[in-house]
Amino acid sequence: MAIELHAWDTPNGRKISIALEEMGLPYSNHPVDITKNKQFAPAFLEMSPNNRIPAIVDTDGPDGKRISVFESGAILIYLGEKTGKFYPAKGPEHIATLEWLMFQMGGFGPMPGQAHHYLGLDDSNLGKAYGADRYTKESARLYGVMDRRLAKVPYFAGENVTIADFSIIGWVWRHERHLIDLADYPNVKRWYEALMARPGVKRGFEFDIKSPKA
Repeated sequence: MAIELHAWDTPNGRKISIALEEMGLPYSNHPVDITKNKQFAPAFLEMSPNNRIPAIVDTDGPDGKRISVFESGAILIYLGEKTGKFYPAKGPEHIATLEWLMFQMGGFGPMPGQAHHYLGLDDSNLGKAYGADRYTKESARLYGVMDRRLAKVPYFAGENVTIADFSIIGWVWRHERHLIDLADYPNVKRWYEALMARPGVKRGFEFDIKSPKA
């Protein structure tokens, strides 16, 4: 049975389309148009009570029962455990995968997201300059953290691609909106180009997430 993907064309939505493609899981697409507040629809709130995309429904969940999962990090862990792919079961890479997944969920997502917000405000907004400066600087700091990590290892958890990479690539994909030149972060640039060259990642980004698909 196919997994239902309920998402939109955002970094958090793309994390999951990439993971589904990389893991070779069949899925159907159920767009949630956040530009029209569809994330507040009662049916979606049953899956995602915090009215945030993405969410998935797995009709073949634990014990063969239907289950829904919300929060992109939780979805990535669920899919990694379900398939046994891109989520090391134990050892240092397991710990590192969780560390860098939480890094993305707690910082490298919320902070660039705030940068998107403030940079997009009209220049007449009195808070724009302060907010844009604060969050673009913090985003740049986080890119520096990532660049130092990737100076030591090919991927965030170590030698192998994991769900941590899928989580982070969704946001690095928007680096231009963060006012970031990847040339200033050569290790992130090397990692980004390697991830974007993967067929599954490429399909995940090219997938028309705004159109229903059975």
